Amino acid sequence: MRLAACLFFSFAVAHADAPQSRLSTGEALHRLLAGNAAFVAGGASCARQTPSRRTDVAAAQHPIAVVVGCADSRVSPEALFGQGLGDLFVVRVAGNVIDDDIVGSVEYAVSHFGVPLVIVLGHSRCGAVEAALSPAPPPGHLVGLIGRIRLAVAGVRGHSGDALDNAIRANVAASVQKLQTAPPTLDSAIRRGRLRIVGARYDLDSGAVELLPDVVDP
Repeated sequence: MRLAACLFFSFAVAHADAPQSRLSTGEALHRLLAGNAAFVAGGASCARQTPSRRTDVAAAQHPIAVVVGCADSRVSPEALFGQGLGDLFVVRVAGNVIDDDIVGSVEYAVSHFGVPLVIVLGHSRCGAVEAALSPAPPPGHLVGLIGRIRLAVAGVRGHSGDALDNAIRANVAASVQKLQTAPPTLDSAIRRGRLRIVGARYDLDSGAVELLPDVVDP
């Protein structure tokens, strides 16, 4: 069953390497969610990481999406979305926080490759967010990073439900908002209908990616 699911998904995306100007935001999102469904069902990635695939993308890349994710070793976007070499433009930093360098990296993918979709991907039991909920001062260079997360999650302190999960979702939402309103490239691309930026949460236990509640499926 796992092999069959992998072969089916590989066939479905076999011809999806065209430049991203040919993919809509909805098509890109559908492909990633289908890849995640295959990952959850099969328990293994269908990523195209063969020598022939390496040769195919060596001269040029046409990523289908940008993933701004946490640096956590368990949250590999290519694996959990069932993608291979050249499929995703990945920017990773602890706590999936946004600063000028992250914005610039996303801008590069949007302006140079015509990427139609950006996913900000948080995950369950995020250690960086957990550290931001602690009153203890962060050590070393974590001060700035944890400080950004603390600002992002301040509005959900004391809310009902799981405090850490509430904060993880709020942190993703804050990062999405920063990217959506970032001039001059990202906000302009959104207004012209050429770009969509969404938030999502990856569950470490189930392997499933959940779009945030305020995200409407295409």
